[in-house]
Amino acid sequence: MDSSHIPQTLPRLSATFDPHTLSEIRRAAATGIYDIRGGGAKRALPHFDDLLFLGASISRYPLEGYREKCATDVWLGTRHAKKPIHLKIPITIAGMSFGALSGHAKEALGRGASTAGTSTTTGDGGMTPEERGQSQTLVYQYLPSRYGMNPDDLRKADAIEIVIGQGAKPGGGGMLLGQKISDRVAQIRNLPKGIDQRSACRHPDWTGPDDLEIKIEELREITDWEKPIYVKVGATRPYYDVALAVKSGADVVVLDGMQGGTAATQDVFIEHVGIPILAAIRPAVQALQDLGLHHKVQLIVSGGIRNGADVAKALALGADAVAIGTAALVALGDNDPAHQAEYEKLGTTAGAYDDWHEGRDPAGITTQDPALASRLDPVAAGRRLANYLAVMTLEAQTIARACGKSHLHNLEPEDLVALTIEAAAMARVPLAGTGWIPGSGAF
Repeated sequence: MDSSHIPQTLPRLSATFDPHTLSEIRRAAATGIYDIRGGGAKRALPHFDDLLFLGASISRYPLEGYREKCATDVWLGTRHAKKPIHLKIPITIAGMSFGALSGHAKEALGRGASTAGTSTTTGDGGMTPEERGQSQTLVYQYLPSRYGMNPDDLRKADAIEIVIGQGAKPGGGGMLLGQKISDRVAQIRNLPKGIDQRSACRHPDWTGPDDLEIKIEELREITDWEKPIYVKVGATRPYYDVALAVKSGADVVVLDGMQGGTAATQDVFIEHVGIPILAAIRPAVQALQDLGLHHKVQLIVSGGIRNGADVAKALALGADAVAIGTAALVALGDNDPAHQAEYEKLGTTAGAYDDWHEGRDPAGITTQDPALASRLDPVAAGRRLANYLAVMTLEAQTIARACGKSHLHNLEPEDLVALTIEAAAMARVPLAGTGWIPGSGAF
């Protein structure tokens, strides 16, 4: 038979060795260096989109949007602190450091959060005067690196967040490459200018929860028991980590899922360590309930929060508030298509730019280059963030009213169903159209 007449099989790409995987193998073979990037996990993971709300009809009574109120405020740190924090909305700004971000970006975050009536967080690199000056409510992060650690700044803060882990890199430290360590960053962090720095993966002065209890007492004494003490953990073993944080004396626990971003760490870390925030919330809430402290010790969750529906679902599952990081940067102008030509020069495209560690961000957000940083107007960027926070809040209120709730915190698991077996098992809500909760009873 003439071979020219034999039908040809179409080339078939491998699902295991897809184009990205092949390109990464070639890059690793050529350089001998693992990939470093910013951002969070990029592969598809079970997330809040896999949940749906059951709005009111006959069996439930909805609230009228224009005539009946749906409150959004939240108190944080009510367990021990003399001065707990009262926020207008349950959406906070996660810790992102000066060093990872430009000074203008940090100022913009403070402006936007203050306009919206919520808090922002310092990150790994100390407190700057602009950030403190523009942030009505500022949380001071106390990290393993101790970069920029200053007892006077602790007293200036409205709360202290002891960071034990982050969602993108639980058990590991971040990286700040030399090109982002400017004169000012070096001075604040007490680092040599222009030299790559890797943050520590654990605190230098304790090894377990007993030592954490001592550290919390120490921070309370430094701040005269006024400031709420948060403990932040990456989502890995949430039941036990939350229980130990609470027993150590935390006022607030911050739980960060693997969709949470980072300024820079190994790609293999971001994609393969930790668990999705959807899988972490219910075990964390169970720990608080077992200790009789649910809503008495507040739970803030983060990692891929994007809109008001995500906020409402997190609160329905038992959180008291959420934190946003990557989404806040997008609101400021990160990965904006307006800079497409410049992203292409960097070998990427708008929406995929994640080389934040290189300090060449065309948007002026993840850079210390004065010329690039000057592109970001902190007043205008802060206004965009405030608008975004307002929309998220209104979206969450719309859902809550449809479920008949007069406060966002009245949302509950009973208001949710899942679209997939995985989401039903993780969120511990029924699969839609059934009463079945797969795997219930196991942590």
